[in-house]
Amino acid sequence: MAMQFYASPEQVQRDRSEYARKGIARGRSAVVLSYSGGILLVAENLTSLRKISELYDRIGFAAVGRYNEFESLRRAGIRMADMLGLSYDRRDVTGRALANAYTQTLGAIFSETQKPYEVEICVAQVGATAEADELYRITYDGSVMDEPGFMAMGGQAEAIAAVLKERHDVTADATVALRLAVEALGSVGGENGARRELEAKQLEVAVLDRTRRGRAFRRISGAALTTLLGGGEDVPEKELGDAAAPAPAEGKPTSSAASEGNDTKGASEGNDTKGASEGNDTKGDSED
Repeated sequence: MAMQFYASPEQVQRDRSEYARKGIARGRSAVVLSYSGGILLVAENLTSLRKISELYDRIGFAAVGRYNEFESLRRAGIRMADMLGLSYDRRDVTGRALANAYTQTLGAIFSETQKPYEVEICVAQVGATAEADELYRITYDGSVMDEPGFMAMGGQAEAIAAVLKERHDVTADATVALRLAVEALGSVGGENGARRELEAKQLEVAVLDRTRRGRAFRRISGAALTTLLGGGEDVPEKELGDAAAPAPAEGKPTSSAASEGNDTKGASEGNDTKGASEGNDTKGDSED
């Protein structure tokens, strides 16, 4: 009779943790930090797939690890935020609530499934001041940490976090904060421990701008990113991102066909009513 294979729960948890950590360490890193104008999110990304995104009005999302897994988490977070905002009030949607939901989801996956998610995510909510900013780091096993103004994920996160801890300043402007984030990301991964010089095409950058009303999330790319990396201070509003609704193209209708149909219907109904009234008047004259 063959003996059944047995592994202690502690050994199973250790194996799952080691598997998830190795998967996350193979990915490229991301950095999130507060600065005077809001929260800066920077990820080393050579693809068109997004590691940084918007969850709600003043809440951002950053992740490292397996794309298909953190993308499903991102979509679930957006659906939850929209449901809360529509059911109650937009002010009831908070980064803490979304972070709690992510911890429960990742904790259940880690404990109950054979393969854990190889992801690490950050939920960031910008406040009125740098002290009011909230950065929540959620790991593969559902653990959550409230980070003090900055954090690094993926790859050699400890070495990157050491650079941020030494030089991070919440009163710095966007240019200084971006330079620090890029230098921290480039401090690891070089040959024989050498530093790397990261270019704009190797980075994905976004901000949660505390000075804006409504949606605070803006991507920084193209000329705006090149300007900031070069030490520029003023970034034109039109180059900040793609959040603004585009203007209608020439020759495109600006009203829906349904509204036009209602107008036509109303006009025809008015003519019918007018004809009916005229018919009634005529009938009355003939009866008299």
